[in-house]
Amino acid sequence: MLRRVAAQASANYRRLLAAPSSSSPGIYNPFRQCSTSTPSSSSHSHTPNSTCVEHLEDSACTPSPSTKISIDRSGLYNPPEHSHGPTSDSELVKHLKGIIKFRGGPITVAEYMEEVLTNPKAGFYINRDVFGAQGDFITSPEVSQMFGEMIGVWVMCAWEQMGRPEKVNLVELGPGRGTLLADLLRGVSKFKNFTESVHIHMVECSPVLRKLQYQTLKCEGEDGEKQIVSTMTGSPVSWHATMEEVPTGLPTIIVAHEFYDALPVHQFQRASHGWHEKMIDVDENSSFHFVLSPRPTPATLYLMKRCKWAETEEIEKLSQVEICPRAMDLTQTIAKRIGSDGGVALIIDYGVNGIVSDSLQAIRKHKFVNILDNPGSADLSAYVDFTAIRHSAEEISENVTVHGPITQSQFLGSLGINFRVEALLENCTDEQADSLRTGYWRLVGEGEAPFWEGPDEQTPIGMGTRYLAMAIINTEIGVPVPFQ
Repeated sequence: MLRRVAAQASANYRRLLAAPSSSSPGIYNPFRQCSTSTPSSSSHSHTPNSTCVEHLEDSACTPSPSTKISIDRSGLYNPPEHSHGPTSDSELVKHLKGIIKFRGGPITVAEYMEEVLTNPKAGFYINRDVFGAQGDFITSPEVSQMFGEMIGVWVMCAWEQMGRPEKVNLVELGPGRGTLLADLLRGVSKFKNFTESVHIHMVECSPVLRKLQYQTLKCEGEDGEKQIVSTMTGSPVSWHATMEEVPTGLPTIIVAHEFYDALPVHQFQRASHGWHEKMIDVDENSSFHFVLSPRPTPATLYLMKRCKWAETEEIEKLSQVEICPRAMDLTQTIAKRIGSDGGVALIIDYGVNGIVSDSLQAIRKHKFVNILDNPGSADLSAYVDFTAIRHSAEEISENVTVHGPITQSQFLGSLGINFRVEALLENCTDEQADSLRTGYWRLVGEGEAPFWEGPDEQTPIGMGTRYLAMAIINTEIGVPVPFQ
């Protein structure tokens, strides 16, 4: 009897043994049928050399009290015991790992990006001021007041082209500190017909940034009162979490500056069986890493749509593709609004006029870092696909036309930034003059500033050709300045 028990135990333990595993750095595929170069490392067990079963004595049918069965478990894989003590993981990291564990598998890059940037408790944008020299990155409005002033010129021209409506919604998507709009309002404050017609709408999800915007626009009034007003122009100001919350029924001017680049992107990689979406999983060391989905994902529909808008040759030369369904959907929301209510939208961002390959990046304290390193501590952004924006707008509404993209340098130059900087230089100190030249170069220049004489690590880098501008306008208005 004892021998039969021991033999059965041996057979049971053999069936519990898992297959061999191998690990590989970087991207790996846990699904055998779409392996790119390395096998799965999601199986953690080791193949044992042997399983030994020992017995001491067999006495009749019932073992004596001193009889023992000894099982050698040294060949079995024993996962580390779960610790209920404190870990070094941040709350956001724990949250991300919890999602992956609950799902029983990896999450998309877009899901990761959205949690990292806008998680209500620990998102990068939610609980801090990330802009300016003391933050993680600098945007054009923070570089020079001239940027906001030129956007003000463009908004005024658009309002004129729209026939000077008595009521108009002025919407900014992702206003940051509110610097762009403050410089805009300061520049147009003398044009009372315009400022009295404007209702300002700020699309912002961060409570911290909303407070900064309130202060920057010199607002009065509190939530719950009849109306919050910017004392700079007397214009009413409202905040919204999404574009869909902005009231309809009025002509609308929309400004989206460096907003699209923060929208979550999906990444696809070409494998032996076609395109597979890159996902993010947790490895045996409890670290985030990339894997590939073995089967089509919901975002594959957007990939198919984007490929229809591209030339075959353009797709064939790529091994990776980045798409942004949220950007396509937002563009269609904007186009429908402009097509029905009238108005125009301006989109300025860094990107390309074509399909994007692999552009997702992380910036912490003005330096590039690994996108999976300490999520929530760095900004994540990706190149904007301006071709996809064009097609998305034209697909949804026959009442809009799309113009551009043109470079930021062309856009600002046509609006008169050259004359503006000359006027400012006539009445300023030497220190102010240096700041103006540096800011001007960063806005319209290309590469390193040739006039710079300071430390090399502080050399101004021009963004004039890296950033592109595009306009979506109601067909009845015509061609917007300066896209003629």
